[in-house]
Amino acid sequence: MSLENPYIPQLSLDCVIFGFHASQLKVLVLRFKNSDFFALPGGFIRQDEDLNEAAQRVLMERTGLTEVYLEQFYTFGQRERGEVKMQREWAEANKRDVPEWLEKRFISVGFYALVDFSKVVLTTDEISDSCDWIDINELPSLMMDHSLMVKKALETLRLQLDQKWLVFNLLPEIFTIAELQKAYEIILGKTLLRTNFQRKMLSLEILERIEKNIQVRLIKHLTCIDFKKQRMKISFTDRLLF
Repeated sequence: MSLENPYIPQLSLDCVIFGFHASQLKVLVLRFKNSDFFALPGGFIRQDEDLNEAAQRVLMERTGLTEVYLEQFYTFGQRERGEVKMQREWAEANKRDVPEWLEKRFISVGFYALVDFSKVVLTTDEISDSCDWIDINELPSLMMDHSLMVKKALETLRLQLDQKWLVFNLLPEIFTIAELQKAYEIILGKTLLRTNFQRKMLSLEILERIEKNIQVRLIKHLTCIDFKKQRMKISFTDRLLF
């Protein structure tokens, strides 16, 4: 083990963290200090930790959450991966040195996470000015191949949406059928027929109607629904829950 580098050389991880709010699918994006460089949350894997532990740590540091849906979706290892020029520009602007090991090519393991927007506590660190939610359709230019990471993460989410009922990880404990449908529509990028969607969801017996005063913003809806995980007819053993 190298005493100079506490991290595994030339290996990193990056996280596409999805949130759903105001009928928008949002992605957590960092802005580096004193620069116009934007990136996904990420980091390195310590010599003494598992890959999943490292991903959990990165998520906790940025969101304050310790229990989120997290899944590895792709490994990015193109020969040209790297952003040496950007790193040097940023280091010069912030009067910092760039370690030699950081200028080498890195292979990055991509994870995507689904979080309840209302529970997230956004946190910056010593290298970032901001850590903000941005609508997936309005993302700025991201460093390296991070835009590709977002694209592939969304493609994976779409493929797995019904296999593991993933959308519920984006919603609060209590929500409406309309909010559930909107989440599906935004992720899938298409409009769904309301009557068919409601019939399908209620027929699955994974949703429970609850007694609740209708809020003003929900005035057109007859009821709210409470999602109960214990009533879901699938196994959660294949999920990475931290």
